[in-house]
Amino acid sequence: MVSVIIALCFASWTRTARVVRSEVMRLKHSEYVLAARLSGAKGAHILRKHLIPNAMGPIIVSTAFLIPNAIFSEAFLSFLGIGIQAPMASWGTLANDAIPTLLSNPHMMLFPVLMICVTMFSFNFIGDGLRDALDPRLKR
Repeated sequence: MVSVIIALCFASWTRTARVVRSEVMRLKHSEYVLAARLSGAKGAHILRKHLIPNAMGPIIVSTAFLIPNAIFSEAFLSFLGIGIQAPMASWGTLANDAIPTLLSNPHMMLFPVLMICVTMFSFNFIGDGLRDALDPRLKR
């Protein structure tokens, strides 16, 4: 399980890094950062007091949208048999175990797939709500 988590983190860190970099680059040229720089504040102080707090909203929203992607990737890898193995429970392994009984017991495939969909939609709705709550550009 640790190797799957490490692989998913290794594969998906670039999106968060792009969001962080773009927000810091956008905020770096803001008036309050320029005013802090003119008042004599050092780079670490500006980063800690101005850039990080103002960039946290988009970073949190981006992370909330990455969670459904990670859930689907883990379930897909487990469904293929290269993710979490049989003694541990995963929705992907449950769906894979239901393939031989698909014609006689379709509910065995329905429940894991339905739970993956419900969880992914839930995290997407949470991400939408966080984006609406934390993005000051949408308050118009």
